[in-house]
Amino acid sequence: MTQPNISVIVPCRNEVKHIGAFLDSVLAQTNPDGGFEVIIADGMSDDGTRKILDHYHRLDKRIRMIDNPELTTPFALNHAIRAARGDILVRLDVHSVFPRDYIRESVYVLIETGADAVGGPVIARGTNYLSNAVAIGYQSPLVIGGSRHHDTEYEGKIDTVFGGCWHKELFDEVGLFDEELTRNQDDEFNLRLNRNGKTVYQSLRLKSYYYPRNSLVKLFKQYRQYGYYKIRVIQKHKLPASIRHLVPGTFVGSSLFFTCSLLVTRLLSAIKKTGPWHNLYKFNKLILAAEWLAYACFVLYGSFSESRKHGWRYLPILPVIFATFQVSYGLGFLEGVKDFIVLRKKRPQMQKMTR
Repeated sequence: MTQPNISVIVPCRNEVKHIGAFLDSVLAQTNPDGGFEVIIADGMSDDGTRKILDHYHRLDKRIRMIDNPELTTPFALNHAIRAARGDILVRLDVHSVFPRDYIRESVYVLIETGADAVGGPVIARGTNYLSNAVAIGYQSPLVIGGSRHHDTEYEGKIDTVFGGCWHKELFDEVGLFDEELTRNQDDEFNLRLNRNGKTVYQSLRLKSYYYPRNSLVKLFKQYRQYGYYKIRVIQKHKLPASIRHLVPGTFVGSSLFFTCSLLVTRLLSAIKKTGPWHNLYKFNKLILAAEWLAYACFVLYGSFSESRKHGWRYLPILPVIFATFQVSYGLGFLEGVKDFIVLRKKRPQMQKMTR
């Protein structure tokens, strides 16, 4: 079967440390029938990335750089889709590593399965103690809540996939990526596909490797954004894609409510040692203690479980990793509720991408 030409689309911004190795790995890919081009949608990088892209373009004309003046990922993807000349598009990300036959296999899987979108499980790999622990958390079912696209052994129909491979004409039918969503634009697109009767498919032939954040601050900011933009996705589609998306926000919201209630009733009960305020203070104290004890047990169970598999040296840091993933997502989720539902803001407040 003659394969159509392929366009590889890549969002990029300030990736001077990684873009050279990434492009070397892409150019080393097994050439699919019809060949491929690489479109780098660069968010006006100012760290030397653009010089490297110019250098690679001179070496290999398959590499093209286009500007993404809006700076964020969904704009980058949409600019690249519009500029693509291939009939099939494959999305790659600079911070990931792909097997040498990834592009060719993506096309084969797309055609063989008849799916509308295909991708594969992503395997997180750290480069030091902290990022190894983050990678463990990234793959843990107790962190990601049973999401199948984190399951490195699952193959079949799925709600969302990492990256993606599509016929270009699909975007004419269902629309491009939602440019409001600095985060979660891929989840929202796959949700849109599923709800329009399209098939999203995960294949074990398309495994890739992802390097997670190596800083707790960066991890916190990243997952706070994921939680924040999840509200916009829920608002757009009228209901969540999965109940697991509601759990962190519910826990953090409940904890904040009972903490504030505890402080208020403590102040009021100080005036009078007995009576309804004192009883309400004791009730809030009991509920908050029970809630955090249950969460501590959950985190410790998950940390012991993952340390048994990956090494006991990670036990001291994993509770912090678990809490960072979940609390940051929950706080972002509540901020999204405030902005989009309570204040009815039309545009997101977290437009700037954090790395």
